Amino acid sequence: MIFLELVLQNFGPYFGRQVINLDPRKDENTCPIILLGGMNGGGKTTLMDAIRLALYGHRAQCSTRGNLSYNDFLNQCVNSKANPTEKTRIELVFEHIEDDKPVKYRIVRIWEKNPKDGKDYLGILGDDDTWPVDSLVNTWDDYIENILPLGISNLFLFDGEQVRNLAEQESPPLIVIEAIRGLLGLELADRLAVDLDILVNRKLKEVGNSKDLANLEEIETRLTQQQEDYQITVDKLETLKNQVENLEQKQQEAFDKFISEGGKIAAERNQLELQQDTKTAEIEQVRQSMCELAADVLPLALIPNLLNQAQTQGEKEFRHQRVQISKDLLLERDQRLLTWLNQVEISPIQVEKIQSFLIQDVDNLYVNTIQTEAPWLLADDETLSQLDNLIYHLQNSKLSAKEKLAILKNKEEEIHTLERQVQTAAAPEDYTKLRQALEAAQNQVVEAKANYETIRRRLAELETIIAKSKKELSEYTVENIKHKNSEHIITSAAKVQNTLKIFREKLTLRKLNKLEEEVKNCFLYLLHKSDLVHRITIDTKTFSLLLYDLNGKPVPKHRLSAGEKQLLAIAFLWGLAKVSGHRLPVAIDTPLGRLDSSHRSNLVERYFPSASHQVILLSTDTEIGKKEVETLRENEAIAREYLLKYDSSTRQTTVVENQYFW
Repeated sequence: MIFLELVLQNFGPYFGRQVINLDPRKDENTCPIILLGGMNGGGKTTLMDAIRLALYGHRAQCSTRGNLSYNDFLNQCVNSKANPTEKTRIELVFEHIEDDKPVKYRIVRIWEKNPKDGKDYLGILGDDDTWPVDSLVNTWDDYIENILPLGISNLFLFDGEQVRNLAEQESPPLIVIEAIRGLLGLELADRLAVDLDILVNRKLKEVGNSKDLANLEEIETRLTQQQEDYQITVDKLETLKNQVENLEQKQQEAFDKFISEGGKIAAERNQLELQQDTKTAEIEQVRQSMCELAADVLPLALIPNLLNQAQTQGEKEFRHQRVQISKDLLLERDQRLLTWLNQVEISPIQVEKIQSFLIQDVDNLYVNTIQTEAPWLLADDETLSQLDNLIYHLQNSKLSAKEKLAILKNKEEEIHTLERQVQTAAAPEDYTKLRQALEAAQNQVVEAKANYETIRRRLAELETIIAKSKKELSEYTVENIKHKNSEHIITSAAKVQNTLKIFREKLTLRKLNKLEEEVKNCFLYLLHKSDLVHRITIDTKTFSLLLYDLNGKPVPKHRLSAGEKQLLAIAFLWGLAKVSGHRLPVAIDTPLGRLDSSHRSNLVERYFPSASHQVILLSTDTEIGKKEVETLRENEAIAREYLLKYDSSTRQTTVVENQYFW
């Protein structure tokens, strides 16, 4: 699915007719991002509401609707400067695949202030934008549910406030939980279970006599009271859970204070002093090995130039000796040649020319090897070899000395650290106070957990009692109601309920396992910090995220920075969108609130270009600033840019195409 065009006419602060091209395809290239910049209060959220309103009408979860009726909300959306004779209009053009072919529809919603029937007019236009598709108008709610279900729309159309709420809360807010349940298919299963209970109770009342009905009503009343007690206990358990979490936080604070003010170090003083002795012995051992190096060839490192000069001179004299030997050999060969030439029939003049050539040739060959100075080192081959070995051994000794110096320095720093730790150890009386405070916090946590466990057991007892009452109701029906059709319905409903329960559990586990992996991958990709989290799990009841490190130990969410929490929230929404299996556009309103520069850079470079094939960003100048927008432009991620210019004097917003803050 791709949003192609949004038309606003006298809607909110948008006066007159204004058209926004949302097509990410540009010059035969696809760039995913449509960037719309606007200051706070300039109409960004209104654009998001317009998309939701066009898609879902009276079911739309718009930001400014609150508890207003649909009629009052439509009146509120009419531009204050609009002519009373002009209507308010929203148009959203989108394209998606239908029967393996791309089709395009234009959603048109029109209304006027104080409409008589209290609702808007809906029209659906086909590819040619002229002929209304009446069949879709009558079934539009069902049709859009197959493309972009309302239950999961908040995974694709969300704002920065939603991300902040998700980041700060231990469990996801209700709007996200509803999206998760819709994604997992649990909402349908729960609704079916409730409908089955209603059907069974209705059949019981229809076929029972007065005595049967009285007994049934008594069981139902008792069951209702038990369910109310169950809900009260659930609320109490939730309160105790929060109390335990608060006390655990206080316990952690007491522990941190115990550590920071020297309590732990005081308790470990003997161990620290033993470590000091061990480090001192290790330093003495390193110094002894350095003395052994100094007793060997290491002092020669003070005269490296002399050693290199001797090595160079020896090599030069050795080469000269070899050249002299080869020259003597050539001269002897030339002499033999001349002797032979004198014996054969060659004229003396020719012999003399040959002799002259040979002398000149030898001189030319060795003209560059004539030694300008007399040899003075006079070293033989064995001595030169020993000199080479000495220089090589000296290099190894220097490297070994450097390593030992580095080890010595590290050991001394470790000793200094241990000395500082011992010095910062708390006094005995302070240590006692710190320990008592820590033990008191631990005892409070133990007591709160005991209360929590007691209520949890009571909750389990109530579950058993409720199950018994339901079973009693079912058995009463089987024994006393003889109506075959109703009996069949009641019996089948119980089996269906069990099947639904198993189906819901298996479906939850299968979908959540996939979701956990997607959320983890998205979080690590955004965070670019692979050693922080190794595994992420999702609670099957509360859908809260649990983080674990490489050692399998929990990573408390409060230990994350504010930026890391927001990246985790975005990773959660991104993972949900991926698992949904829907290829849909993503629209984000004010996406970068309270993020520092590094996390903002990760989000701009890694999330926005990859979130979907179409990403509509509604940003202020402080969120996607000059640096961020230049990065997106360099990466060719932006297809279109718009600036929402708000005139405070007229309280109207104008959409300016091909323009941003910079």
